[in-house]
Amino acid sequence: MLSLLLLIFLVELGTHLVNTIGAATINNLLWNLYLTLPTQTSKQAEDKATLQKEYLTIRRDLNATSSQDQFAKWAKLRRQHDKLLEQLEKTKSSYEATKAKFDSTANTLRWLATTGLKFILPFWYGKEPMFWLPQGWFPYYAEWILSFPRAPLGSVSIASWQTACIGVVMLLNDTITAILGLVLGAKLEQKQPAAAGAEKGPIPKSREARNKKDS
Repeated sequence: MLSLLLLIFLVELGTHLVNTIGAATINNLLWNLYLTLPTQTSKQAEDKATLQKEYLTIRRDLNATSSQDQFAKWAKLRRQHDKLLEQLEKTKSSYEATKAKFDSTANTLRWLATTGLKFILPFWYGKEPMFWLPQGWFPYYAEWILSFPRAPLGSVSIASWQTACIGVVMLLNDTITAILGLVLGAKLEQKQPAAAGAEKGPIPKSREARNKKDS
């Protein structure tokens, strides 16, 4: 049962990380990792970048060419510009469709791995004890609460274990946030005196001589 205990904790930790980081950020990270693989999609992304670079070059040359003084050159550049623009729009459309399909698949898998497991595990293991409490250590009402809703009396149910894992994850989050806040605050306090000293700068010689004369 130790593996199930760890699995539930990892599910709660993963759910918290997803909610903290954000689904869009995770999808973009997974998409960039996917593009590094030798797939048709990565080739499509390279073709899109190449077409966009060529399009921008032709567009710059077209804007720099006069349609009156250099009509033949301008007309040629215009045809190339329109052709590349059409190809680029088709490539972008296909690329965005692939990206949308990837995001949908990633969202589904992420939901199954986090929220889905949070519902499936309690339903499947609702009657199994996560571990047993020492006999006679807790009053009846405490044993009943910890075994709620379907675990044997005197044991800790999966629902109670999930609640405990959520509390531990939140405690770890608050602890890490507080530590980072203290570290960053200390660094800012160290930089502020140095910046204040740099703003004051050295004392001018005329002022230094005046101070000596007054003394």
